[in-house]
Amino acid sequence: MRIINKIESNYIYFLTMTVMDWVDIFTREDYRQIIIDSLKYCQEEKELEIYAWCLMSNHLHLIAAGKENGQFTLSDILRDFKKFTSKAIVQMIKDIPESRRKWLLDRFEFAGRYNKKIEFYKFWQDGNEAKEVYSVEFLQQKITYIHNNPVRAGWVIEPQHYKYSSAIDYAGDKGLIEVIFAY
Repeated sequence: MRIINKIESNYIYFLTMTVMDWVDIFTREDYRQIIIDSLKYCQEEKELEIYAWCLMSNHLHLIAAGKENGQFTLSDILRDFKKFTSKAIVQMIKDIPESRRKWLLDRFEFAGRYNKKIEFYKFWQDGNEAKEVYSVEFLQQKITYIHNNPVRAGWVIEPQHYKYSSAIDYAGDKGLIEVIFAY
């Protein structure tokens, strides 16, 4: 079996993690906070290095790496992140008042029904659409792309006005997650 977009150690990657069927789940603060808290945990406990990020309604963009020669590989960090956030978000869907509860759980249950690796619900699509950052120009292009996502969606006029992104950091203010400045 061939591995597509394999992640190697000691490289920086442009990553996209997408919710099954592009379901707009991150429209609720509760679910977004799980992602933010989990990214912070991965930075503090698993040596995740984040250079840029943006959480949209149904996907997460990151430019990230595992710490060079660190204890955890980027692949391991992403696997653990997706596993934890998947379970935490599904549990929150069950626990809080959620008008779409039945529909969301049915979607995620159906997505995992025929996958032997999935016990109950499949929240994230397979893979991370990993693209190795191979040049400064590619890095700058992807950071601009990530930061302009909320502008293209019509949510904000300026990238730095979107709360769930590192654009605010690159504009000189303090965002929700610590970033390593790429330039």
